Amino acid sequence: MLDQDLVAEVLRAARAGGAEWAELFVEDTVTTTLKLLQGEVKDVGGGNGYGAGLRLLYGTRVVYGYTNDTSRQGLMEVARALAQSQGRAGMTTSSGAGGLDFRRRDAAPLWSIRDHPLHVGKRRKLEVARRAHVAAQTGHVKTTDVTYADVTQRMLVANSDGTWAEDERVRSRLAVRAIAEDGAARAEGYAAPGASLGLEFFDGEQPEQAGAEAARIANAMLHAGYAPAGKMPVVIGNGFGGVIFHEACGHILETTAVAKNASVFAGKLGQQIAGECVSAVDDGTIPGAWGSINIDDEGMPSERTLLIDRGVLTSFMADKVGEMQTGHRRTGSGRRQDYTYAPASRMRNTFILDGPDTPQDLIAQVGLGLYARTMGGGSVVPGTGDYNFTVNEGYMIRDGQICEAVRGAALVGNGAQDLMNISGVAGDLARGQGMCGSVSGDLPTDVGQPHILISEITVGGR
Repeated sequence: MLDQDLVAEVLRAARAGGAEWAELFVEDTVTTTLKLLQGEVKDVGGGNGYGAGLRLLYGTRVVYGYTNDTSRQGLMEVARALAQSQGRAGMTTSSGAGGLDFRRRDAAPLWSIRDHPLHVGKRRKLEVARRAHVAAQTGHVKTTDVTYADVTQRMLVANSDGTWAEDERVRSRLAVRAIAEDGAARAEGYAAPGASLGLEFFDGEQPEQAGAEAARIANAMLHAGYAPAGKMPVVIGNGFGGVIFHEACGHILETTAVAKNASVFAGKLGQQIAGECVSAVDDGTIPGAWGSINIDDEGMPSERTLLIDRGVLTSFMADKVGEMQTGHRRTGSGRRQDYTYAPASRMRNTFILDGPDTPQDLIAQVGLGLYARTMGGGSVVPGTGDYNFTVNEGYMIRDGQICEAVRGAALVGNGAQDLMNISGVAGDLARGQGMCGSVSGDLPTDVGQPHILISEITVGGR
């Protein structure tokens, strides 16, 4: 994307103020969005984001700047401004002189793209969205809102250690919202599958399945009564049910939190932090998965990181600065939304692994409790893991049987405490897709889990 001689010159200029290390990140990103309301096009969008970010390290202190002018003049202006910002202009380091012998660290692609979004016209993309709309027209569904989106990002990262890595990332996603109405009653359902693939992701029944799932939830909840409140056992469904683990536990396993002493898991490596039935990973190597990457935004190859092994904390997720600050090894987890952000340790595809039970086994253990089949959004207190998440689709469990649908339920708890209260894990692992926000912007991530049983949790009702 850029000439190596130019990159080397920029990195040398950036270190002229005494920085111990410098990194240049360049990206060229093309996006497309198509939005349908009731099957009719209401918006067509997209764009091209292009620019470069320059990061300097003074010990573990980070200085960052960016520009969308990647000419020699534009890049050198940023480099000189950052070098001078530390008040040590004119100082040089011995390693800052001379040329750089860049070593390519590109990881072998973990999967291939067959129908590249840049080579497919909007008509075919529009047809994907319309297939989902048609499939959602069932039962009492009166309104559908469908969004198709794809992203193609070409990136380059080079640093003063000699790393030179390039990659192309392609992602496609479909989001379907179905609204069911019947007199005074109204309910919504939502499904949003995505993958690090091109249009081939939609060749099967994916659009129809997304539309049907959104409609199923809306129709199921249309006449639901209100959930009771109180402490009770809860079975949480597979797939997007893993959003609680992601938000309440995953973020405090990132060195971004550990380095700030903002993680209840800091200093607990090798200790029991969950029930023995719980093992969890953050895996960036799953072919075609929404949160997978060949290399991270620091040029490190992706990996499968075992976070919890039978309840024991085995690893954190670390980027370069996180490793320097905490001593925990880098895990290929340095990620950023785009060139306007410095990278930080972030999740990729994070999920609880399969256990020995079946969903029916877990439900049969509950005398009176809640089945949270589909989870929604919520909020988490950073550092502590205290959370509050809505249940999009819930049912009462009575004497080991799934009974009436209930609405308005929320799960209120603490991630670290609830890990210890997981008493059963089924063997039906599934993953759901989302966008995760943190210090380095919004990123595509998979969440996931099998069905799990939490022995006691606070349920907030009406």
